[in-house]
Amino acid sequence: MEYAKELEIACLAVQRASLLTKKLLDAVDKGSLDKSDATPVTIADFAAQSLIIAAIHHVFPEDDIVGEEDSKTLRVEPDLLERTWELVSTTQLQDEKSEALLYAPTSKEEMLRLIDLGAQGSCKPQGRSWVLDPVDGTASFIQNQQYGVCLGLVVDGKQKLGVTGCPNLNLESGQVHEDIVDRSGYGYQVFAVAGQGAWLRQMSTGALLVASKIEPKTQITQPEDIRFVDCRAATSSCWETHQRLAENLNASWPPRTDLWSAQLRYIAIAAGGCNVLVKIPRKASYRSKVWDHVGGMLIAEELGCIVSDLEGKPVDCSLGRTLSGCHGMIIGPSSIHARLVEAVKQLQ
Repeated sequence: MEYAKELEIACLAVQRASLLTKKLLDAVDKGSLDKSDATPVTIADFAAQSLIIAAIHHVFPEDDIVGEEDSKTLRVEPDLLERTWELVSTTQLQDEKSEALLYAPTSKEEMLRLIDLGAQGSCKPQGRSWVLDPVDGTASFIQNQQYGVCLGLVVDGKQKLGVTGCPNLNLESGQVHEDIVDRSGYGYQVFAVAGQGAWLRQMSTGALLVASKIEPKTQITQPEDIRFVDCRAATSSCWETHQRLAENLNASWPPRTDLWSAQLRYIAIAAGGCNVLVKIPRKASYRSKVWDHVGGMLIAEELGCIVSDLEGKPVDCSLGRTLSGCHGMIIGPSSIHARLVEAVKQLQ
């Protein structure tokens, strides 16, 4: 199977990092602080980034790695550094064979250098770039709600692999709810390889469990069959405009699934009963970060959805650390995607 080795390492690395984040969920103080862009970050973000990069860089040392965080804060905050190192140095898979396939930093300084490998990376038109978001949805992670541990591989600007760990994901109802979490297990992992479909497995503390293939999305043609996933609290997209779109289409509103994490919205499409995601920015200049969408987009595509900007153009993943050529997004089954694009154009 193409990319078999990459997939195995990525799935193991994401599972290990997911276990790390679960260890911190019970902590009253998650070591959180605000970054310069006013978004929160915790020691789980730093620790998970270092563990994922350690595993990927050890096996694929020539590959570029694009991560959200850098080590500047840890280098000037000794207490946070110590707590981050404690998480990193005590987290490992309980299956020896699986853990032996990975690598972990052996010192605080190596941990900091690995974090900064991600800060230095940038997706380019040629070559291989791993893209990761160690904790997507940090604000909801702090509240013990839904969040993702995300890793994707982009080759020559094209997504080839995506793995999203969802440590709090509870699918007993067949939907993804922000506040209904997995309290007894370790959630699920959703992954895809280009041309090979999308898959779902429960996560564990040891070896990878057997995965089951996710059925492609039903190719709907009627707007009344649209099931949106959205986020009312999002500051970058416009809930009111999304509502007008739904009303113009005569589609159901408000969405039954409201999630803060951008990557978990793709998981809601894959496994949570939703089938359409539209992101119309409040500001014309807004562009998404590449780590908020790489991997998740591939999962949606492998299930029969089209992912585009608001004009219906494909998303280019080779333009650096942001999706700089992509204004807004429309994700939906191929059978209704063109109608969604036209409906968005009519709003303008």
